[in-house]
Amino acid sequence: MAEHYDLGVTGEKIAADFLINKGYKIIEKNYRFKKAEIDIIAQKNNVLICVEVKTRTTTYFGNPQDFIHAKKIKLLVSAMDNYVTSKDLDIEVQFDIIAIVKNKNQTYIEHIEDAFLYF
Repeated sequence: MAEHYDLGVTGEKIAADFLINKGYKIIEKNYRFKKAEIDIIAQKNNVLICVEVKTRTTTYFGNPQDFIHAKKIKLLVSAMDNYVTSKDLDIEVQFDIIAIVKNKNQTYIEHIEDAFLYF
């Protein structure tokens, strides 16, 4: 496998463990709809959370969350809408980002809740 793919898989595992430790329930991983993929769908209290995980080895070119653009947000919103509709759910939905910088020595995690309010 490609090194960037392995980093992404590692980042998603770190993010899932992080969320579980914060009291979230992981509902689904890698949910696909058309061209979109939601990394993690989680729930806490009565809120369903779409979590986009971005993992990098350095911040040299910018923070991980800086690589989420309008097109990606549109795809995630569409996929989450499909998920909620297909499951016939009546629940509040939130979009979060977990930004991870993982290098050989350290791992930094930033959880940005309601992230798309800021884009």
